[in-house]
Amino acid sequence: MTSLTVMNQRTLDDRQRKDLRTLARFIGIYCHGLHGAEPKELVQIQHIPGFANICDVEKLAGKNLVLCPHCRKLLLHAFVKRLACPMVPKPMCKHCPNHCYAPAYRQQIREVMKYAGRKLVLGGRVDYLFHLLF
Repeated sequence: MTSLTVMNQRTLDDRQRKDLRTLARFIGIYCHGLHGAEPKELVQIQHIPGFANICDVEKLAGKNLVLCPHCRKLLLHAFVKRLACPMVPKPMCKHCPNHCYAPAYRQQIREVMKYAGRKLVLGGRVDYLFHLLF
């Protein structure tokens, strides 16, 4: 099991919770679709810097999330960056004037969003098509 442990006292708002759920779901789809043969582990995040007891991945994703080491690292990075975003209201990352992600992570997230978004739209999730376009 992987865990990230730091203690502080903030809580999630609905928008952050929705964004983290979307990140977890998209990275899960990407990992299972492209890294099927790699060994996987259950992702467990106990605490993220600045937040206390809020990142129950099972609650956010709606199920246990089992990812390869590469995708697990990307998910943890994405969670930390999303929670540390100073923009209020937060724009979509592709429209943000200040990019939080390093170029390599930004490219990985683009690939994840493109792959998983396409899978969800082709699977009947039209609401994600709207999100991708606007």
